[in-house]
Amino acid sequence: MAFGIIIIGDEILSGKRTDKHLAKFIELLTARGLQLGWAEYIGDDPDRITATLKRTFASNDVVFSCGGIGATPDDHTRLCAARALGEDLVLHPEAQKKINERIADVAREAGKEPNYSAEDNIHRLKMGEFPMGAEIIPNSFNKIPGFSITHATGGAHYFVPGFPVMAEPMMNWVLDTHYAHLFHQHAYVEKSVFVYESMESTLTPLMETIETAFPNVKVFSLPSVGDAQRRRHIELGVKGEPTQCEQAYDSMLAGLDKLKQEYVAIANK
Repeated sequence: MAFGIIIIGDEILSGKRTDKHLAKFIELLTARGLQLGWAEYIGDDPDRITATLKRTFASNDVVFSCGGIGATPDDHTRLCAARALGEDLVLHPEAQKKINERIADVAREAGKEPNYSAEDNIHRLKMGEFPMGAEIIPNSFNKIPGFSITHATGGAHYFVPGFPVMAEPMMNWVLDTHYAHLFHQHAYVEKSVFVYESMESTLTPLMETIETAFPNVKVFSLPSVGDAQRRRHIELGVKGEPTQCEQAYDSMLAGLDKLKQEYVAIANK
């Protein structure tokens, strides 16, 4: 099982808006000792959304989908999820209750009585139409819920709005409600150095040797052309199980010394 995220919206792909979901989701997972396995960006294309969801529904991953669950013409995610599952969209009774509560709140803030039969309020109930069998995700920001689907493979999908101010508390709720048993199960450390004026091809044999010797450790290299603060360098590091990571780090430093590389350690993560 892996944690994945799908971020939906033409405005993200066009650059009109900068995505904030990915960085925030990584932050939320990291704080709980979890890691992101994959991420995908999709535009507002119903066929592509449906195909993507059909594929991810077939996995046992825990997937968060951000965006497209409103009731405007460019919000396709609810219907695409239903099509991918082969289910109908139905008005969820708890979602209906929450949306009506929101309608009442807005009316009373304006000094009016809520008119639930008004055309625009009836249209708002579209936001509570989810695939048959869905459960709601509470929305502490404005009460309009998201929804979740648990599938036969053991995984689950959680659909939240495209607005980060709503999505973040909903993601927090899902993680704390359904996945607390997974928090901080695996100890993890990351240690790295800046290696100056070197080439990845020079360091690759050392990296391969370390990964072979320490199977619970991954080696990484991040080249940089440098800037005003730091000249050309490669961030070379190891990450994984703490005991093996410490041993791998020592082995990496010994290998760099043998290669006569210039390097400086970076603070542990």
